[in-house]
Order: sequence, then C-alpha cells, then structure tokens
Amino acid sequence: MDFVRLTQFLKDLQRNNNKEWMDANRKEYHSVRDAFIHWLDSLNAQLATVDDGYYDTPGRKGINRINNNLMFHPNKPIYKDHFGAGLDKRPGTGDFYIEIGITRGMFAGGLWRPEPKKLRSIRDAIDYDGEQLKKILKKPSFKKTFGGLYEDTKLTNAPKGFANDHPHIDLLRNKTFAVAKEFPIEWVFQDDFETKVIAVYKEMLPFRRYLNRAVTV
Repeated sequence: MDFVRLTQFLKDLQRNNNKEWMDANRKEYHSVRDAFIHWLDSLNAQLATVDDGYYDTPGRKGINRINNNLMFHPNKPIYKDHFGAGLDKRPGTGDFYIEIGITRGMFAGGLWRPEPKKLRSIRDAIDYDGEQLKKILKKPSFKKTFGGLYEDTKLTNAPKGFANDHPHIDLLRNKTFAVAKEFPIEWVFQDDFETKVIAVYKEMLPFRRYLNRAVTV
C-alpha cells in the first residue's frame, strides 16, 4: 500500500474540500481508495489467522464513506480528512476500527453510545461478572496501549435497576464502552506497521469479545 500517495491525496483534498475539486480528481480518489481496499483485504486475511472467531470482512464491506454526514453535522466539511474502515464487522456487534489521516491514525473498538437494549445487556453482563471486565481493563499491557475506557458522558447516578453502592458502579454509569489508541502517521510508512496493527487487534480482542458476547447472548 502506497500510504505516501494516500496521505498526499488527503492533504490535497483538505486544501480543496469541495465537490468541484473531487469531481475533477475522482479518478485519483478511486485509485487511492481501491488500493486502500486491497490493503484492507490483506489485513482482513491476516487478522483471520490470529482470531478463531473472526468475522470475514472484505475491504469493500469494511471501508467507510469519505463523505461526512451533513444531515447530522451540517457545519462539517463535505469530505473527511481520513480513510476509515471497520474489520471483524459482525452485524450487531462492535468492530475493530482503523483510521488513517493526514497527521495521525487511530485504532478503536467497542460500542459508542449503544442503543438502550444493547446498553442494558452490557450493564447486565457487568452486574453478572464485572470483575472479568475490570481484569481486562487493568491488564498492564492493555492500560499501556489504550489508557482506559474512552472518556464520554456518564450518568450522575446509578442507571435504573442498579444501586448507587453497586461494586461496579464506576463501569455501570458509562454510556460508551469503547477504547481507542491514536498513533503518529509515521507508523504507516514503517515496515512493521501491519505487525503493530495485529498487536493492537490482539490486545483489544478480549475487551471486544466481552462486549460482543454481552450484546448477542
């Protein structure tokens, strides 16, 4: 994958974030996008070898649109400043997300503000065996990689049906159950980039498995 070409395209796009420029450069966009999809296909195959429960996600299925959703975010530019994709994308569960931008990239996974039914399922799982989730979150290598749960809005008090003195109240008050790791864009130009991607995937896997089991049982 020619990540130099990909990041250069993104730089040019952000300097000319309008439909006219995109239309004039659509051939280059499709060429870069197709190369990224091909790289995702290769990564998809590699991840399947390290995870017995991996859900096959070809690049064309995993890649996100480059257009921003202006219906919900009318003040955003027309086009994103990154290419993003979700792999291990089993319907109804949280995927493994990878994003490559101009100056930085990001890995993420879990569930961002899940709908009420899924959120209740996660909280029920924590009520049942929250110590298991805490064990995952407290693992030194996990903390070094992700820091902790993604910081988002929390409930002030215990959610309905749970006591304020619940032993896992710190987890139960969360509305988002996700982790993320940003990385410098220089990583993508290094020979061991895919090795780093796989290492982060494996580190995140027990966390994602816990959540996905909670929302699918």
